[in-house]
Amino acid sequence: MRFDELELSDDVLDALDAMRFGECTPIQEQAIPVIFQKRDLIAVAQTGTGKTAAYLLPVIDMLADEPEPADSVSCIVMAPTRELAQQIDRQLEGFSYYLPISSVAIYGGTDGKEFARQQNGLKRGADVVIATPGRLIAHLQLGGIDLSRVQYFILDEADRMLDMGFFDDIMQIVKHLPQERQTLMFSATMPPKIQQLAKAILNDPAEVKIAVSRPTEKIDQSACVVYENQKTPVLRHLFKTISHKRVIVFASSKLKVKDLAKSLRKDGWRVGEMHSDLDQESRDEVMRGFRSANLDILVATDILSRGIDIDDISLVVNYDVPHEAEDYVHRIGRTARAGAGGSAVTLVSTAEQRAFGLLEKFLGYEVAKRVLPASIGETPAYTPSRRSPGSAGRRPADRRGSGRNSKPARQTPRDKQPKSSTPRQQAPAPTPSQASDTAKTPKASKNKRRYYHNKRKES
Repeated sequence: MRFDELELSDDVLDALDAMRFGECTPIQEQAIPVIFQKRDLIAVAQTGTGKTAAYLLPVIDMLADEPEPADSVSCIVMAPTRELAQQIDRQLEGFSYYLPISSVAIYGGTDGKEFARQQNGLKRGADVVIATPGRLIAHLQLGGIDLSRVQYFILDEADRMLDMGFFDDIMQIVKHLPQERQTLMFSATMPPKIQQLAKAILNDPAEVKIAVSRPTEKIDQSACVVYENQKTPVLRHLFKTISHKRVIVFASSKLKVKDLAKSLRKDGWRVGEMHSDLDQESRDEVMRGFRSANLDILVATDILSRGIDIDDISLVVNYDVPHEAEDYVHRIGRTARAGAGGSAVTLVSTAEQRAFGLLEKFLGYEVAKRVLPASIGETPAYTPSRRSPGSAGRRPADRRGSGRNSKPARQTPRDKQPKSSTPRQQAPAPTPSQASDTAKTPKASKNKRRYYHNKRKES
């Protein structure tokens, strides 16, 4: 369905047209009508399906028709990370371009000057406040924000927030909200913790579930079955043999991210790193460098796997196998955006074979295994059904395929982790959020909003 088929206000349609959004996504099509009905909602859909637009479009549409005092906060959007909070704020700015909607983003990792700026913005009032839980609580404790007139409370990437330990923080924030409000919860998964949170803060919610999608066929997926100490040499090989412009390398821990980034810099690559130890200024600098192509490679933890929009990522490398299938989909979904193609390669150590085998079951197919050059050395057979990582045998790399017909050789002890590495370009690429569809009746206040629209055009 196209957005111009919906009875959205002219102001919203103008903004969508300027942003070149034409078609609705399934989550937008199903969630937006529910939101307009003023019902609480729990929506489950993976990152990259347009969830941000699914809640922002109807909320700003309604806020424009329900003006509140200038010094009040009408909507709270919670996000797990500062990067996502910043991105939501940018998208809100685009969607509300022709509407009299104000917003402020508040997040941690900043200096005193930035905290004061956020505080001043809250005191002046804002229609929409986009915040990370910890920083919002800090402002609440200082008395810098009044949430008594909040009409809409939105949790984005709710599962991620709970994974990061924000359950108690969210419940503390809820205590400051009025009972009469509309609560919207968006999540990529529906674990028991999410169900518990939904039961605690939602009132008779409607449910919208979009099945976890498989990776797009435009992503060329493959894997390299290796010993742990072969991962970095294989990474060098990949950068030499795969055509790419920008690359993201995902690693399982911030320590591994730091070590790998350091190693790649020694090899002469322009490398940025992204992890939770970086302050906000450093994160912003890294992202600017990557977006402007001043950096070739971005080495990151899963902090970057969800909700970050960066274009033209041609290659994603999983240095470690993700713990969950959803994480795998989120990671490799940074490439092949907006109709473009891309490649995703996963490095699978002997200890990770079982996990990768389960991932393949989720996907419904075997991921192609790359044939590696003899210079890499002997590599293990792929035997994901075996529980013991050391039980897999070895065979020459140039003979290794998917492992289905391979015969394990003698057991080989685990190798120690290597000290060298050489990757090439890298870049993150999340999908732009799209806008939504819903049938709603025209509003009498459209004339008022058109007045703002015309005023902007006159200025």
